[in-house]
Amino acid sequence: MSFTARKTAFALTALTSSLALLTACTGQSSSGATDDASADTTINFWHAWSAPSEVKGVQALISGFEKAHPNIHVNVVGNMTDDKMNQALRTGGDKAPDVISSFTTNSVGKFCDSGALVDLNPFFKKSDIDPETTFPKAMNEYTQFEGNRCSVPLLGDAYGLYYNKTAFQKAGITSPPKTWSEFRSDAKKLTIARGDSFKQLGFMPDYHGWETTTEHYLGQFSPTYFDSQGKSNLAKDPAFEKSFTLQKQLVDALGGYKKLETFRATLGDEWGPKHPFQTGQVAMQLDGEWRLGMALDAKPNFDIGVAPMPVPDDQAAQYGKGYITGTIAGIAATSKKQNAAWEFVKYISTDTDAVVNFSNAIHNVPSTLAALKSPKLKYDPRFKTFLDIAANPDSTTAPASVNGGVYLTTVQQLGYDYESGKVTDLKAGLKQAAAQIDTDIAQAK
Repeated sequence: MSFTARKTAFALTALTSSLALLTACTGQSSSGATDDASADTTINFWHAWSAPSEVKGVQALISGFEKAHPNIHVNVVGNMTDDKMNQALRTGGDKAPDVISSFTTNSVGKFCDSGALVDLNPFFKKSDIDPETTFPKAMNEYTQFEGNRCSVPLLGDAYGLYYNKTAFQKAGITSPPKTWSEFRSDAKKLTIARGDSFKQLGFMPDYHGWETTTEHYLGQFSPTYFDSQGKSNLAKDPAFEKSFTLQKQLVDALGGYKKLETFRATLGDEWGPKHPFQTGQVAMQLDGEWRLGMALDAKPNFDIGVAPMPVPDDQAAQYGKGYITGTIAGIAATSKKQNAAWEFVKYISTDTDAVVNFSNAIHNVPSTLAALKSPKLKYDPRFKTFLDIAANPDSTTAPASVNGGVYLTTVQQLGYDYESGKVTDLKAGLKQAAAQIDTDIAQAK
């Protein structure tokens, strides 16, 4: 995924209003497809990739499919936003997509609930493929909603810890932290003051700090966002209170919210060469697998280390897990070529060599268990950390919701308010946020 497109995808996490377009069922959600997949046909594939190297990778993926299925031709429309795809899925027509690929998993709940994308369970069953043994656990989870598997994973993103090995050595730290208490201790050791600011900050804990969002932190605490009735678990699962509390303790230990935010305002952009981890201004960084290539391209004057993010002390046995998200693909309910579309979706999401080659081209994490272990993968040795995180059954994701990522925005807002001191009673804040989430979901149904 290009950095510009990835930035757009993250913005879409909060901007879920576009999903309102999908207000009614746009087609059947079971495999009632009647087209002949062995006949000569052309399907439309809409995707979001735009960088030249990525477009080249997509074309190679399609070429591989067309070689294996010479009767099915793929017409490609790239650089498509979720807004445009949602509109096309709603209206249909000859030029509308038969298959779409979106950068944001937050759309899955609405895609499934509205019927905009068909349930792929019957297709998997027809092809004798078991998704639970094909895809990593977290990816298998974020591609379905309430039993409706309306999407498949198409490469993924895994989050881990980047650290400045040179700064570690100077601070007398011999290995990356594995538990939260070790992490806090190391962050303090790595912090070097400069007047009222910092020469080097051990870690930027603020929720505005690039990838240090509430859901990425929470991934290490393995929370259960919703109970069996679909109600918010925010005030009931102790993982939420623990995550908010430990993050706030880290903020206070490193100088306090105001001092950290003042420093953050002086730092470089997340997507540019002056990212503060790459410049050495911040010694540790929570980030996705794409950061490794960006950091190496910036040619930093220190050695880069990569490890899993630390876990709460009482979950030390689960060290190695991380937060997972990624790109998804699905078949339009309005498509009259669903069997042919399935052959394409099946190939790009379950064919081991196809997934491996696409991963090598795009530099995202492979999305099948077989591809994660393939000897054909080409990567920097440090990238293996993310492969292991993706394959780890303890790794987590944020579950699909009928109104997209609205509930994540509510959790994030509570994080902003709590770390800044606007909210002082965390338990009350969690209850209020839970009530808001339940209200928003009820209104979206």
